Amino acid sequence: MKIAPSILAANFARLLDDVRRVEEAGADYLHIDVMDGHFVPNITVGPLVVSALRPYSRLFFDVHLMIEDPDRYLEPFAEAGADLITVHVEACRHLHRTLCRIREKGVKAGVALNPATPPEALSYLWGLFDLVLVMTVNPGFGGQAFIPQVVPKIRRIREMMEKEGVRAEIQVDGGIGPANARLVVQAGATVLVAGTAIFGAADPEGAIKSLRLAAERRE
Repeated sequence: MKIAPSILAANFARLLDDVRRVEEAGADYLHIDVMDGHFVPNITVGPLVVSALRPYSRLFFDVHLMIEDPDRYLEPFAEAGADLITVHVEACRHLHRTLCRIREKGVKAGVALNPATPPEALSYLWGLFDLVLVMTVNPGFGGQAFIPQVVPKIRRIREMMEKEGVRAEIQVDGGIGPANARLVVQAGATVLVAGTAIFGAADPEGAIKSLRLAAERRE
């Protein structure tokens, strides 16, 4: 079980301090939300922020591209220090080629599905990705409520992967906290993205521990 604090909920006036706090608190990944104001109705950060943070953190940089035409930015984010680049099924014209290009740059490849996108979108991509990101909110803004109807999709993706003999992480992003962590883990999630639940907490270390304990709790 990996915990990936999302910088969308960080204080950008002191971003490096916040990143160091969650790293010291036990985070596994740093989830970096990249939005362009076109694919989603918000604008966040670009490769310059990733390259500025990279020398100061040993965290796994999990770069989530919520942008149109992501192929234009694969090289800049790879060079900036991304360890994983995730692109959306809905944003890629030639998804197979995009995933191959990410891996050619020595970076792990992720593929993201919006809440209404069916899991069958992965059917012809087996072996090309290292992570599936299942959005549990509609992308674009932090602090949204978890969409419970997505849980069966997480379970279905896990079943499909097992049938195909595919080993990849299943990440969930959106409204994740102690109240639903166990639910998504039971369905098959292995990486939990949490923004407000961690960066918005007075005690990030306690928040990460609570999330991890909730995810691993035995009924």
